[in-house]
Amino acid sequence: MPSPGPRHVLLAGGGTAGHVSPLLALADALRRRDPQVQVTALGTEVGLESRLVPERGYPLAIVPKVPMPRRPGRALFRLPGALRDAVRAAEEAIESSEAEVVVGFGGYVSTPAYLAARRKRVPIVVHEANARPGLANRLGARMTPFVATTFARTPLRGARVLGLPLRHEIATLDRAARREEGRATFGLDPDLPTVLVTGGSLGAQRLNEAFAASVGALSSSGIQVLHATGAGKEFVASGASGAPYVVVPYLDRMDLAYAAVDAVVCRAGAGTVCELTAVGLPGIYVPLPIGNGEQRLNATGVVEAGGGLLVEDAEVTPAWVAEQVPALVGDPERVAAMSRAAAAVGERHADELLADLVAEAAASARGGERR
Repeated sequence: MPSPGPRHVLLAGGGTAGHVSPLLALADALRRRDPQVQVTALGTEVGLESRLVPERGYPLAIVPKVPMPRRPGRALFRLPGALRDAVRAAEEAIESSEAEVVVGFGGYVSTPAYLAARRKRVPIVVHEANARPGLANRLGARMTPFVATTFARTPLRGARVLGLPLRHEIATLDRAARREEGRATFGLDPDLPTVLVTGGSLGAQRLNEAFAASVGALSSSGIQVLHATGAGKEFVASGASGAPYVVVPYLDRMDLAYAAVDAVVCRAGAGTVCELTAVGLPGIYVPLPIGNGEQRLNATGVVEAGGGLLVEDAEVTPAWVAEQVPALVGDPERVAAMSRAAAAVGERHADELLADLVAEAAASARGGERR
């Protein structure tokens, strides 16, 4: 029998959608289980959480942003005082929210939350979205046995692989049932093979440029495209004399976009990889060529399973698009096989699984094992 859930929970994460989206998905899952549960988010005044959390109807407690300096300098000398202030603010949030559990998703907000929770002897739950854990979650994972990861390759000792909590409309999406609605929403032909191109909310210059130069080739090959460029980066799809080529700045109905298409060309952020596998969409993953390489690792599992392709950023040229995209999207048997492979590694219920872990952590404290 599942442990009874806590009545007061503090969720820490912010700065990027990679932290805020799973935070909100867990908050919604906790509230579905118990409409009386009090969920408070901990964030900064400048991250996405400052807008998204209140819009979803959850209170937001503010802590100062404490970035870790990348090189010696004045910021490094200011770090101890700034971190002390942030921990104090996190302690106040724990007290005022009466939190029985603190759940961290990484980023600037989570380090002070973990330190404050340890000082207040409140159980900690850590969730790491990426295949390569960040500094905050590496620290937090040393303070608690309640550690969850999205990917099996993530090197956090003792972690349970639960997947990534997803928006409910994505986790419950029936692509086949919503296909007609999705194509009508975006003005797409109901019968043609269709690909979605997206670089996330900000767009991806490499994808935008390569596909903008390939409109005519894709259209003439009978492949229709839904292309989300990022706000302010739209282009005129000149040369689309055959299959439609629809350009939009962003997609606020990603569920219908997924229902409308047969495959996706995209970056390999953890959220994107997990959404595509959850709904069973083949992905042509083009990892961001900068950073610590985590995007490549995020996509490795689904690619090895046969549910996606991994393509280097520099390889995505107009010639590559014109040759490779029709070869994949225009082959229904290959698309179907990749869809099944993607779905086999996807996880639609990570929000509920993480809520179970939160309940387990709360029960450990009630049982006298407060950590």
